[in-house]
Amino acid sequence: MLLNKKISIWYFIREIRSQIVFMAIFAVAIGLLDLLPWFRKISLPLNIPALLGTAVSLLLAFRTSQSYERWWEARTVWGAIVNDSRTLMRLVIQFYPAGDHRIIKDFAERQIIWTYALGESLRKQPFSDQVQKYLDEHHIKAANIPNALLDAHSGQLRETASSRELTDFQQMQLNDIITRLCDSMGKCERLKNTVFPRSYSILLHTLIYVFAAILPFGLDDAQLAVEIIITFLVPVMFLAIEKTSIIMQDPFENGPVDTPVTSLAQTIEINIRQMAGEQNVPAKKENPLYYEM
Repeated sequence: MLLNKKISIWYFIREIRSQIVFMAIFAVAIGLLDLLPWFRKISLPLNIPALLGTAVSLLLAFRTSQSYERWWEARTVWGAIVNDSRTLMRLVIQFYPAGDHRIIKDFAERQIIWTYALGESLRKQPFSDQVQKYLDEHHIKAANIPNALLDAHSGQLRETASSRELTDFQQMQLNDIITRLCDSMGKCERLKNTVFPRSYSILLHTLIYVFAAILPFGLDDAQLAVEIIITFLVPVMFLAIEKTSIIMQDPFENGPVDTPVTSLAQTIEINIRQMAGEQNVPAKKENPLYYEM
């Protein structure tokens, strides 16, 4: 997630540099083509490129809006994960007797690992040493590791409910929190696996290049440099807006504009360890970068 205080413009320029170069070549080529005798006879009313530019603007506005909604939904889901993780730990500490330190520790450690494992699986990264060590120690193997960890939550709750004299209402509350965590996991997986329609990008790109192709024929041929600059700048702005929406539409791609799942997992870990009564819990390190992961 980009931080307001240190936003790097070079990251964005690197993302669209190939399109900038191609559009520069395209603008120069179209501008020179417009100087040829046969093409000099072609003159379009400026209203025609303006109308097409308006259509492109409306499509870009819709694309950007939908991409931001996906990004914001991912952030909202992870905000719920933070809250539910704290609530789960608070209820475990409240419901189980004070002497059951092992059970409290088991739930705490498993929930911490779950948050890291979920973020890493969404980004399709290899599990970190912390997660892999826990999985090896507890012999957890499954196609969906975060789901297996939630199953372990439910299994331990079932095993300890009767022996620890939890009431039906207390069991229901704990199960409800685990269910909400599962629901949040499913929402993240839906966002990860549901791609934005490729046909929409193809349509937008086609319209932008058609706009760039006809724009010089609506401008004054007497000022070639101005004509080329305008033919370059306006489509590049359209392409930059489109690239912004493309970056935002995938919130779990391990990039600077991602939902900061690692940072949120670290926050959850600190909160849970403090709630569990652990001593010397390390503080969250200051981030020197212009984004959080």
